[in-house]
Amino acid sequence: MNSYRAKYNMKKTFSTSAAPSGFSLAEVLTALVIGSMVLVCVLGIYGRAERSAAAVTRKLDSSRLPAEILQRIAEDLDGIISTGSDTKIAIENKFEHGFPTARLTITKTFYDRRDKEQIFEKIVWQSKYDLESNIDGMVIYRSHSGINAEDKLLDKKKDDWERELFVPICTGVTFFKIRATWGQAFLDRWLSSSMPGGIEVTISFAEPVKKVDGTLDVPDEEKITQTIAIDRTRKIRFAIKKKEYDEEEGMTRVEVPDGGTLQLGGPKKPKEIKR
Repeated sequence: MNSYRAKYNMKKTFSTSAAPSGFSLAEVLTALVIGSMVLVCVLGIYGRAERSAAAVTRKLDSSRLPAEILQRIAEDLDGIISTGSDTKIAIENKFEHGFPTARLTITKTFYDRRDKEQIFEKIVWQSKYDLESNIDGMVIYRSHSGINAEDKLLDKKKDDWERELFVPICTGVTFFKIRATWGQAFLDRWLSSSMPGGIEVTISFAEPVKKVDGTLDVPDEEKITQTIAIDRTRKIRFAIKKKEYDEEEGMTRVEVPDGGTLQLGGPKKPKEIKR
């Protein structure tokens, strides 16, 4: 009898043993909703940060390529132009398919033993409308020719016609203009034998807008301009005018180039007061 009761109690104990209860369906759905909300917020922040970084990168890249082209043009001008050399500069601007195009030619010559003029070095920068690409824009080309080889190793075996080939530098250009500076004026055309005071080069890759006359232009804030001085090592001549001293006023008068006078010195002498 006792053994039967012991077996019954053991069976009852094992059959009624408590087990940990699971999560309800409402709790699981609540956890999933909260996790999804947190994930959406994190992905949104990451997306905004990625777009901001991409915008900054595009802004840097958009200004890097024009800066490199302007720097290369400045290096060509500095390298070929020197004091006392027979160097000529030609600048032309026109419109092609509505886009403003420009051509810069830098030619350095010398005279041989027969007193015949020879081209020592010639560099041409020009933009042409891109007919082969689907992008509505221009291509900038550069050409180098002359006796002075740009690459002493590779250009030595090339013929003259091979050196004069135009090499494409970049595509997608929507504005390219070169002007010569003469005093305070900017000239779109320069064919004179004398050298200009400087050269202004403007380039842009922005979306062009159509003007009333049918030509295309780019907003001024989208243009990148660099003014390159010609012959930076030249000596600047200063005209020193004779000074005139006014004893009554106690001032020194100096003539300036525009025809006026500039007063220098201390204050006027006090006038005597008669009593």
